[in-house]
Amino acid sequence: MNENKLKEIKEDALKRHIPIIMDDTLEVIDKILIQEKPEKILEIGTAVGYSALCFSKYLSENGKIDTIERESDKVKEAKENIKLVEVENKINIIEGDAVEILPNLNDEYDIIFIDAAKGKYPLFLKESMRLIKNNGIILADNILYKGYVMSDYNKHKQRTAVRNLREYIKEVTENPKIETEILEVGDGLAISRICE
Repeated sequence: MNENKLKEIKEDALKRHIPIIMDDTLEVIDKILIQEKPEKILEIGTAVGYSALCFSKYLSENGKIDTIERESDKVKEAKENIKLVEVENKINIIEGDAVEILPNLNDEYDIIFIDAAKGKYPLFLKESMRLIKNNGIILADNILYKGYVMSDYNKHKQRTAVRNLREYIKEVTENPKIETEILEVGDGLAISRICE
């Protein structure tokens, strides 16, 4: 893996205000991945591929990441970045809307990382529960959404996203099959281990 290129991709994304995983969130996830040594990771929301590139370091020997992105310009850029960092054999980009793609996936994943449309998190969770291995981990980034989720925020613009993120938190914290920890790193990270 070309670490210098990875650094350049990160700096370029930050310069262009493309939302990428925050350093402190990545630090927490790195520790999980080191411990789990996943063989298969599913990422919902590729953007320019930065998080998938970071995660690919921790895959087991023949491990794979499937990552879903609906914006074709981002898919194009992510593919270029994957080539630059020299991990084409580890990352597979699926182009299209995760809402339509997820129901058609049938693989089993060790880790699922959710970082896409906030308003769709409950739906992503439902599909993730179907695709995750027993004892696998579902990670949801930006779960506290600028602090709105835990406050009495009710402005119209973000109302649906906030309501659906609250619904996600309720499900992962109240479902007896899921052990969840919510950390205030980055914009909030929910770590849910599935224990059927």
